[in-house]
Amino acid sequence: MKDFDYIIIGGGCAGLSLAFELDTHSKLKDKSLAIIEPRNEYKKDKTWSFWKVTSHNFDDCVKKSWDNFTINIPNHLKHIECKNMPYQTIDSGLFYQKIIDKLKQNNNVHFFKNINEINTENSFIFNSVSETSNSKSKLWQHFSGIEIETSKDLFDETIFNLMDFDCDQKNSVHFFYTLPYSKKKALIETTWISDLNNASLKDYDIQLKDYIENKLKIKNYKINFQETGAIPLFHPTNIKKLNQIEIGTAGGMTRLSTGYTFLNIQAQSRYIRKNIENIKNAKIFSIEKKYQFLDNIFLKVLKNNPDKMAKIFYKMFNCSPNTVINFLSNKSNILEDVSIISKMPKWIFLKQLI
Repeated sequence: MKDFDYIIIGGGCAGLSLAFELDTHSKLKDKSLAIIEPRNEYKKDKTWSFWKVTSHNFDDCVKKSWDNFTINIPNHLKHIECKNMPYQTIDSGLFYQKIIDKLKQNNNVHFFKNINEINTENSFIFNSVSETSNSKSKLWQHFSGIEIETSKDLFDETIFNLMDFDCDQKNSVHFFYTLPYSKKKALIETTWISDLNNASLKDYDIQLKDYIENKLKIKNYKINFQETGAIPLFHPTNIKKLNQIEIGTAGGMTRLSTGYTFLNIQAQSRYIRKNIENIKNAKIFSIEKKYQFLDNIFLKVLKNNPDKMAKIFYKMFNCSPNTVINFLSNKSNILEDVSIISKMPKWIFLKQLI
């Protein structure tokens, strides 16, 4: 079996982002890379969205950007401008195509469906596959979304709805999320923050149909695309191994209070690329510890007070848009952190510290 200098386990967002970063900066010119990915073909299967607080390699894969958004709870609606840090959504189909087309030009990059097809003894491994077995009782952000198309102009494509909490919560945290791509097309998702044990929360198709037809008052539409997923709001328990680094969600790149991962993956990929020559001794890249601390408190509050979370999320946006977006995107300074904390209900959060 063939040896490789580097192996990436998992050819999804994290694995491909790292491969693209290494290849783009000529780090694979005289090094070999094997990517282990079982899928037979790459096609659109996900939508990744984020506020553009820093540059990234995939502007040409952005399906849509917005400078305005709303968040609402029953009887209350906030309209927020984010012109300085637009909200972007990446089309995974374009993302995959861009990276695969580039990697195919490098004879040092090879794809395999099973790691047993190659020798791993002399390789440095980047693993993006999370170990989440026996974790159903932990908190997850699980969701399902459909891209719908209407025959009439029904959407305002200049503004998206980040969170609509005016829906059945079922003693969990539940909101709908709407990204209008055009006047006739939009992605609409139902999102829950809960464990995965309650099957009654997973009738996603019924939830979406009811929301579209009864809340948005759209009766006639066709479905162009559907995605379903679950993001762990905890750090996977991957076993540390010699000559191996965990990347992506497996490597702690998911912001636990929000589920945002894409830009953290890009930052981790840049860090690995800059340190690739001495990667065995390089410090492990991680999200700043203050966010890990604050997120752990936030998730404890969420788990113990799901009925209060809609108002807590809503009050957070009483801060300036830049402050909230920087905080949610790991870019906040101490004054912005204090501003966010000051909007939170003190006693509920203090109880989690005692």
